[in-house]
Amino acid sequence: MDLTTVWFVAVAVLWTGFLLLEGFDFGVAALLPVLGRDRADRQLMLRTIGPVWDGNEVWLVTAVGAVFAAFPGWYATWLPAMYLPFVVVLLGLIVRAVAFEWRHSSHDERWDAAWTRVITIGSLVAAGGIGAALGATTLGLPIGPDGVRVGGAFAGWSWPALLGAVAVLAYSTLHGAIFLALKTDGGLRVRARAFAARWVGPAAVPLLAWAGLVQLRSGGPITGALWVVAAGAAVVTWTRLRVGREGQAFAAWATVLLASAATVFAAAFPVVLPSTIDPAFDVLAAQASVSDYTLTVMTWVAGFGLPVVLGYQAWTYWVFRRRLVAEPVHSPEEAHA
Repeated sequence: MDLTTVWFVAVAVLWTGFLLLEGFDFGVAALLPVLGRDRADRQLMLRTIGPVWDGNEVWLVTAVGAVFAAFPGWYATWLPAMYLPFVVVLLGLIVRAVAFEWRHSSHDERWDAAWTRVITIGSLVAAGGIGAALGATTLGLPIGPDGVRVGGAFAGWSWPALLGAVAVLAYSTLHGAIFLALKTDGGLRVRARAFAARWVGPAAVPLLAWAGLVQLRSGGPITGALWVVAAGAAVVTWTRLRVGREGQAFAAWATVLLASAATVFAAAFPVVLPSTIDPAFDVLAAQASVSDYTLTVMTWVAGFGLPVVLGYQAWTYWVFRRRLVAEPVHSPEEAHA
């Protein structure tokens, strides 16, 4: 396997890892007004992602950085073409991070409720923007012969972007519900499991449709088999939720994403950015990558640094692996007593 292919696989793994880990963060935040019946429930929901949400965002920075470093031609075409979605993503992530920190600075209930809503809105905006960008880059953008987007600032906001946004939002929301069922106990656990069991089918359809469209366009027998695995994993998720096996359901739902992402990236390769104007204008991995020497240096650096990062993150999840239960929420008077 040549280094261009190795780094294409690395980019695919990084984006998949981001969606898998940050996905349940987005989902928990999206479900705050749905499953959080009171302030204690909402506090419990945020405690489940409190130790990991900011670490999960590192995967996004690394994924975009890997595209920039290994495939500058891809980066130079993709990010300007999807400028607005990425600006939306950055704004969503910024206000979300601010809200996580500021909501703890006061015990006032209205202050808490306001910043909790900002967490939800920021997460929904970021998840939708990332889905739109990824949907467009795998299903097609109006790219001309010079590698530049044809049309105005909203030319990239087509049905592929919409499908990607819906797919990531739907997947993340259900991912968050299963994560809550796995990480909490009591009434919230029961409600989260019931929500996930009810909506697992509709949540899987957009992601499977996205992967299916890429498969129909350029896939083969192996990627077709991966799509079947993704669809089967969705069914397994539902059956495991019905019998209260949250851990097995979480693993099955993760498999839906892993198999779907593998279908999309493997079926698309060697095209990294298809053109909706003419296939002759597609951006290919080989023409978008840097030199073999640069890729070799990057491979050595990643070989030493990646195990450290993965080990640290695995240790974090291990430390915070136990289930959580709701704690009493004190009034401002009690908090300052």
